Amino acid sequence: MTAPYRVGLTGGIGSGKSTVATMFEKRGVPVIDADSIARKLVDPGGAAYEQVLALTGEEAVAPDGTLRRDVIRETVFRNESLRARLEAILHPLVYSEMEKAISNISYPYCILSIPLLVETNAAATVDRILVVDIPEELQISRTAARDGTTREQAGRIIAAQAGRPVRLQAADDIVDNSRSLDEIEKQVQDLHRKYLDLAANSSGR
Repeated sequence: MTAPYRVGLTGGIGSGKSTVATMFEKRGVPVIDADSIARKLVDPGGAAYEQVLALTGEEAVAPDGTLRRDVIRETVFRNESLRARLEAILHPLVYSEMEKAISNISYPYCILSIPLLVETNAAATVDRILVVDIPEELQISRTAARDGTTREQAGRIIAAQAGRPVRLQAADDIVDNSRSLDEIEKQVQDLHRKYLDLAANSSGR
């Protein structure tokens, strides 16, 4: 089986990656989501649960035994050393699970949704980088509204990620997510055709 062409989907928090990923899924494109894999890894009994618990402490545990992602996120974005240790635990496990999922794909191409694609060496594992882009002010507003955080907290998270200019410089393709849903659908449809062509002309991995 020929390896699928890999499109790395990324963007800052609150940029709308999930919206764009869903639009590709509606067209039959396999989407492998790093965040979804990470959540399973830190569920009770998951491969990273005990390590992350030891790192973040009991205050991050909800009454049902699950780890509180909001507490972990706020904690690690205040502590760069702690964030690096958390990423050292999770990233190898996440990417290993992604590779397993890719090996089972028969579609010409796949979307790999990776929030920290530009910030990590994951960029070297994809054939093309697609960035979902919105202005930072809109990014802060959407993040605060979605997660129930303050604008200050949203701003700290955004500041810890690659800056907008860095992501745009790394991009092979860009979806402007500040437009209407119909316009975004049109962008995704055009990219879908492009990726099918690129996959057809690629020898794969």
